[in-house]
Amino acid sequence: MITPPVLQKGDTVAIVATARKNIEDNLQPTIDLLHSWGLEVVIGSTIGLDLNQLAGTDAQRAADFQKQMDNPNIKAIWCARGGYGTVRMIDLLDFSTFKKHPKWIVGFSDVTVLHNHLNTLGYKTIHGTMPVSIPRTAPESIATLYKALFGQPLAYTIEPTPMNRFGKAKGELVGGNLSILYSLFGSPSAIDCSDKILFIEDLDEYLYHIDRMMMNLKRNGCLESIKGIIVGGMTKMKDNDIPWGKNALEIIEDVTKSYNIPVVYNFPAGHIKDNRALILGNTITLEVTATGTTVVFE
Repeated sequence: MITPPVLQKGDTVAIVATARKNIEDNLQPTIDLLHSWGLEVVIGSTIGLDLNQLAGTDAQRAADFQKQMDNPNIKAIWCARGGYGTVRMIDLLDFSTFKKHPKWIVGFSDVTVLHNHLNTLGYKTIHGTMPVSIPRTAPESIATLYKALFGQPLAYTIEPTPMNRFGKAKGELVGGNLSILYSLFGSPSAIDCSDKILFIEDLDEYLYHIDRMMMNLKRNGCLESIKGIIVGGMTKMKDNDIPWGKNALEIIEDVTKSYNIPVVYNFPAGHIKDNRALILGNTITLEVTATGTTVVFE
């Protein structure tokens, strides 16, 4: 996997919208944060565009992203927010210049489309908090994003959770939002799970949808071939009038219990305040024990 150049003071970061519109005047805290890191900021043309739910047409969102990818002065692209819509523009993008001069792509949730697509092309990306969330993001989360962008050592020690499955594994970290992962299987943007460590998180899903998606991962062979699982936030889950009978973590446990791999639950990443940065595509060592979990990025 190719690692984009780490950021240096004086570099420029572009903020764009690839999915849901961002028409509020809400980016100043993020601009101030980037300035405090010694970075310059460019606001993409999609910020402020308003087409129903989306930040402009598919062509407009793709053109803005393409412009930032092809601009040699832009060293990282930070997606403003998630929602839905990145998949509508992914096939409009030309990554030929990006391959010659890769840069960090940052975000989570719907940005999983970009994470997975770039993983298939052989490039690392950063799963982390987004500009619209900065005012309500935990300081620890912001600090880890800085470390990831500037190439500082990244490692986590997490308190134990009773459901954890003990073990140790080493492999490339892949994944992101479970709903997006599920939607990409069978497409050119689908990740290869073989010998990888899979990270998943999700928001605002019905519990039976979680079961459906986990069964898909099992039936398409993804779970058969992975070395470990990191489960982040499963936030604001919904149920039907007739209960499914298990919560999201219990569903994941039920589907994965037959595999002899380490599994850690409640990892601080996803649609939660403490959304720690993860370098997808990076080799990590995952160790889950009775006293806690460690995740170390090589």
